[in-house]
Amino acid sequence: MTVQPPESEDLENISATYGLGLSTSELAEFAPHVKDLLTSWDVVAELHGEIAPPTVTRAWAQPADNPLGAWYVTCNITSTGVGPLAGRTVGIKDNIAVAGVPMMNGSALVEGYVPNRDATVVARLLAAGATVTGKTVCEDLCFSGASHTAATGPVRNPWDLTRTSGGSSSGSAALVSSGAVDLAIGGDQGGSVRLPAAFTGIVGHKPTHGLVPYTGAFPIEQSLDHLGPMTRTVADAALVLDVISGPDGLDPRQRGKHHGPTLTDELTRPATGLRVGVLAEGFGHPESVPGVDAAVRDAIDVLRAEGMLCEQVSVPWHRHGKQIWDVIAVEGGTAQMVDGNAYGRNWQGWYDPALIEHYGSRRHSNGSSFPDTVKLVLLAGRHTLDRHHGAHYAKARNLVPRLRAAYDEALSRFDVLVMPTTPILASPIPGSDAPLEEYLARALEMMANTATFDVTGHPACSVPAGLVDGLPVGMMIVGRHLDDATVLRVAHTFEQARGGFPTVPDGAS
Repeated sequence: MTVQPPESEDLENISATYGLGLSTSELAEFAPHVKDLLTSWDVVAELHGEIAPPTVTRAWAQPADNPLGAWYVTCNITSTGVGPLAGRTVGIKDNIAVAGVPMMNGSALVEGYVPNRDATVVARLLAAGATVTGKTVCEDLCFSGASHTAATGPVRNPWDLTRTSGGSSSGSAALVSSGAVDLAIGGDQGGSVRLPAAFTGIVGHKPTHGLVPYTGAFPIEQSLDHLGPMTRTVADAALVLDVISGPDGLDPRQRGKHHGPTLTDELTRPATGLRVGVLAEGFGHPESVPGVDAAVRDAIDVLRAEGMLCEQVSVPWHRHGKQIWDVIAVEGGTAQMVDGNAYGRNWQGWYDPALIEHYGSRRHSNGSSFPDTVKLVLLAGRHTLDRHHGAHYAKARNLVPRLRAAYDEALSRFDVLVMPTTPILASPIPGSDAPLEEYLARALEMMANTATFDVTGHPACSVPAGLVDGLPVGMMIVGRHLDDATVLRVAHTFEQARGGFPTVPDGAS
């Protein structure tokens, strides 16, 4: 791809943008030097063509039966009949690349893009014997905790079709909950694995930041991006995490792999005697539904009955976590996801040039197609970046060690922390004509407990705590960095004590 040299008008616009103060004659002097410099871009494009993956063709189809609105496209891809996931079907969130299969990321601005390379997690699932049966709908650019923002339409909760399935991994949650797939992969930047897991009554595990490679998934903000399993049982979550975790050499955030026995083996260890900190600040939010808090406290009583030592612990900084997340997600997302066309700059890992150009071209030509959640991000983020030049992002990042240390101090006295995954029950899906106030409220109202752990990177798992008014409630279990094993042990012990998690009643969906 040859880079066309700029016209004189292009140079004048660039000079005006940066306030360079160059006259027309001075710009004319610069022009041949700019043209000469740009020949390096042509060389890089030619060299990259030698390493670019070949075009991949795989069969896929529009879903013939899609009552929950949860499938984007369906397929039937398998590479081996053997491995720990042989015979298991997997849904892949549609912000994750499956080569030869369309990827929309819930957005008209990405529609039409077809990757030629499997994301690392997809390649690992296929190598472990899994069958990928489709791409699951996700919220528009993954910036919603509810399931009404995808460009393809709302995703409905199998427990109550009038209610949200949660977001942004909305389709993954709905399909696992309904039994349409055995397993799914979701992404989590503010709670997007755990929130839909809580609302649909499944297991959703956000691993330690960097444990699972993000390579091949559409980024939002480098310090917040996570991928994780969404399953009906804790054992399945551990099994999938065993398969997808560990360095791939392409994601510099990688922090190694769980050492010693597999996570699946760790589940067999008794949890008796483990210390459980009941996080005081995780309960009683202004928006908290009393029944949700009560259901989680009942679940904690089950942990206590299983021989765990459960005591209340206070981490006052927990109430600041969402505000710190707001600044990082809004200014960071503005700079990386939008201005940087998802990948930004200074990234030491793998880039997807075709996606960058496809999405960048479409967003520049049709910015009105951004969802209202991202329009809110851009209006606030561009304002603060223009006024303060990223100073608040820097301040928020400087506060992260203090926030992380507050949890680490509590986790030096307890093996895990527990709290409600989200303070509320699944809310009604807004109508297509809902006012902006309702649209935004339903999209962002549920993140008080989840977003902070995307900032700090601690592993966090949502498991079904029970039902309130016929709707699932999630309990979130949080552990030390790279101690996903203990988090899953506590979750598994709870599941076994309960005799399994409730499933969608016949006829509910």
